[in-house]
Amino acid sequence: MGRPTILDVAERAGVSKSLVSLVMRHSPHVSEEKRSAVLEAARELGYRPNAVARSLVRQRSYVLGVMLSNLHNPFFADVVDGIEERSLATGYRALFNSGKRVPQREAAALETLLELQTDGLILAGTLLDSKTIEKAGSSVPVALIARATRSSIVDSVSGDDRAGARMAVEHLHSLGHQHIAHIDGGRGAGARRRRSGYEAAMRKHGLEPMVVTGSYTEEGGARGVRQLLDDGRRPTAIFAANDLAALGALQALSESDHSVPDDVSLMGYDNAWLAGLQHISLTTVDQPRHQLGATAVELLIERLDEGRTEPRHVVLTPTLVVRATTGPPAGGL
Repeated sequence: MGRPTILDVAERAGVSKSLVSLVMRHSPHVSEEKRSAVLEAARELGYRPNAVARSLVRQRSYVLGVMLSNLHNPFFADVVDGIEERSLATGYRALFNSGKRVPQREAAALETLLELQTDGLILAGTLLDSKTIEKAGSSVPVALIARATRSSIVDSVSGDDRAGARMAVEHLHSLGHQHIAHIDGGRGAGARRRRSGYEAAMRKHGLEPMVVTGSYTEEGGARGVRQLLDDGRRPTAIFAANDLAALGALQALSESDHSVPDDVSLMGYDNAWLAGLQHISLTTVDQPRHQLGATAVELLIERLDEGRTEPRHVVLTPTLVVRATTGPPAGGL
């Protein structure tokens, strides 16, 4: 007996070929009873769909390419969950790779996803230049996550980074802090907007901004603390550009014999899962990470299946999460 075909599965399950195709595409428009019958028939026959042949016939791969800027950042774990869940629910599969926060490697990762004939692309936290992104967007639908854009051909979904940074400053100021430092995110997606929101909130209260350059990494946060110490600046609170940087700052503060929050308050951004661990208990700004991923998929589906051509740029509202790393001002650095 040769390799079983989709017709064999249809005959075994007592359904049409088109219904088998819907099941194999993970379409939500199939009853559970018929889905179970088709999958059971496929298991009995040892059938596996030929994705290459299907894509040639339909000129669609039903695969969405996803490039993540940094697999080591826990922020992306919930983003990936949102992407995968929504992709499967709409009959698509997601293919992931990473550029490791290096523009040249991101460009190579992007090219790989295009070569694999993915139907659309999601670029999460990318450092790629706008020209490269626009060029990709002229070939397939592209949605950016955590990076705002005014592009007329590329869609985006991001958190309101300026509002989130203002929340951080307002929280620290409400505790009585006057000397609040910001370790920024360097070239990271959204870092400039977070810095802008921080500076605007500081000026609103008549406070002098205190910014040091960092990055969305633990080393970036630790480097920022060391810079503050070397410069002789003595903030009573530090707002790090993301949770990873806040963890690096926490380690550097511990190594310099400064206690959090007894000596200095510390805040992060993202509310990644590790921020809520009991021994960390980091005050942070929550981004709706799962919703970011799911919305990016929806933006692609609107273009691929519904024919939308006008760009959409979705901005989601962050929220403040207060935990144990912030308190009233004390001695400072």
